[in-house]
Amino acid sequence: MTEITANTASQEDAAAAEAEASAVAQPAASSHIPVTIGAILHNIRDWWTVHVIGQVDQAEVTERRREDGKMSEHYLFMTAMSGGIAVLGLLLSSPAVVIGAMLLSPLMGPIMALGFSLAIGDWEWLKQSAITLLIGSVLAVVLCAVLVFLSPIQTITPEIAGRTRPNLFDLFVALFSALAGAYAMIRGREGAIVGVAIATALMPPLAVVGFGLATWNWTVFSGALLLFVTNFITIALTAFGMAKLYGFRNSLSARNTMFQNIALLTVFVGLAVPLAFSLNRIAWETNAQRIVRSEISAQFDGRSQLDQLDMDFTASPVGIHAVVFTPSLRPGVEESVAKGLTERLGEPVALDLVQYEVGTNESAAERAQLSAARAREDREATARAEALTMRLSLAAGVAPDEVLLDQTRRRALVRAKRLEGASLATYRALEMRIAGTEPGWRVELIPPPAVLPAIPVSEGTPNSDTLDLIGWAALRLDRSVVLAGPADQAEAAAEVLREAGVSVAVRPGTGPLRAGWADQGE
Repeated sequence: MTEITANTASQEDAAAAEAEASAVAQPAASSHIPVTIGAILHNIRDWWTVHVIGQVDQAEVTERRREDGKMSEHYLFMTAMSGGIAVLGLLLSSPAVVIGAMLLSPLMGPIMALGFSLAIGDWEWLKQSAITLLIGSVLAVVLCAVLVFLSPIQTITPEIAGRTRPNLFDLFVALFSALAGAYAMIRGREGAIVGVAIATALMPPLAVVGFGLATWNWTVFSGALLLFVTNFITIALTAFGMAKLYGFRNSLSARNTMFQNIALLTVFVGLAVPLAFSLNRIAWETNAQRIVRSEISAQFDGRSQLDQLDMDFTASPVGIHAVVFTPSLRPGVEESVAKGLTERLGEPVALDLVQYEVGTNESAAERAQLSAARAREDREATARAEALTMRLSLAAGVAPDEVLLDQTRRRALVRAKRLEGASLATYRALEMRIAGTEPGWRVELIPPPAVLPAIPVSEGTPNSDTLDLIGWAALRLDRSVVLAGPADQAEAAAEVLREAGVSVAVRPGTGPLRAGWADQGE
């Protein structure tokens, strides 16, 4: 009996202990989630510190960025060459040439150095980088302005117009490019900087600033300058953020004065204020386009289509041109839309609303929209063909009606007049320059008959550039070539020309290698 009582008491004690443990566990369970989240965050921070920040040689990265932010002969020369190539590409409206200028531009170096110097609090480095960037930018603008001033071409091409107003997409391009560039520099993957240089496009806006300065066009000048400032500030601040993320910290010592700390803060604010201004304007314009679309669409039924919307934010009042395909015309809608937009945008607008009446079924507006798009493409193609005709006629010195243009086969041909002092190389350069502005077109400028150039020979090998020029002239004029000179050199040159499709005869002899026309014995 005593044993049974003892067992019962023991069971009661165990149950009480279990209940007490359960009661204690309840508050622990209620605080389980915050502890787990805190532990996860702590583990992530430890992992980032050890496996990411710990793998970065900050001293080496900082030293490389210091070198990029220094003033040097290489930096100045490459900046000047990049600016010259950029402005020529913009005047020719050649994207390929403009991309070449981006690849040469060294401006990314001092801009990234600005961000890193701001992150570690190095005032002297920041000043050096800012001065390097300022001198390089001024050099590029002045050189581009001089080239535009001396150039006979001073028209605003599409490549120039596209860099006069920053938009939301430009900002995101600069942001993502800066993230990629800063990551590549920190992680030692410098090869990716080539792609970043193309994406950020720092030099073309500066070239457009020079264009605006040379032509006294304030709209072009200020718009391109704002685009450049927006790009470089976005890149610098993004580099600052990435450097902080990867553990680059302030290294200010007791010797650093309060003035330097205030100066660093001032620089940061000075970079942020223009960017905030740009962001505010970009956001307003983006929202304005959305409002205009919704306001116009609300005035028509669901079967209508807004085909075209162009907005000129530089005009006063804001210019709006819209084309709508609709089953039923609404004569008085333009005035009401303009009034509504003025109220919603807070600025006066000049609305040009064009309505085209189409069928009443749902697909009629869509078919009309496609037809209008094709017609617009045809008009643009015709305009480009007319511009090509004018350029060829000016280059060849003939009237526009003497230029043969085949838009179906995309081929242009003109026979040039003899220009005083012009050689075969001159005509070929003119052809290549015009052909570079019209990708996909076969441009042929037939030069007047001229004496073929002498063929330089180096170590028994005829000069390839001269042979290319002779081959080009022979194909354009549809004439055969005679090569005279040492047999081995003449045969080597003849083989190159035959591969290019030229009919060649060889006359071994003494003296230097020379070329002439077969039908004139030159």
